[in-house]
Amino acid sequence: MSLQSVREFFASRQLDLPIIELEVSTATVALAAEAHGVEPGRIAKTLSFRLGDGRAILLVASGDARIDNRKFKDAFGKGRMMDADDVVRMTGHPVGGVCPFGLAEPLPVYLDASLRKYDEVLPAAGAVHSAVRITPEQIAAVTAGQWVDVCQQA
Repeated sequence: MSLQSVREFFASRQLDLPIIELEVSTATVALAAEAHGVEPGRIAKTLSFRLGDGRAILLVASGDARIDNRKFKDAFGKGRMMDADDVVRMTGHPVGGVCPFGLAEPLPVYLDASLRKYDEVLPAAGAVHSAVRITPEQIAAVTAGQWVDVCQQA
């Protein structure tokens, strides 16, 4: 179902982005990088946070980037990663397949500057064995994503 919501999201925006479906799991950055034959930084991981004011947000970052707690707090205030049940409920995607496309609930999307060093990245596409090849600028455009700088580079 989640994979279908991503297909519908792309179709509704007339995006010709083929969804790559593999026989192996791509549920972690390491598994995805190996399966797609790319460096881990090209895997665009989508992280789900609950902020101190109760808002939920998605943050898409390079697979090799780590949250910088000070930068995150400066940008968003206090926050914590959502638990798996909340992630599934709010995004409609399973953990390991979370992406900023075809969401069950509208959520603000933020894109970390770590993505900008790549011409193309591979976020999941709603399932733990799926991905799509897309530019960081396309992700921002189709999700109305806002650029932030909240990660440390590997």
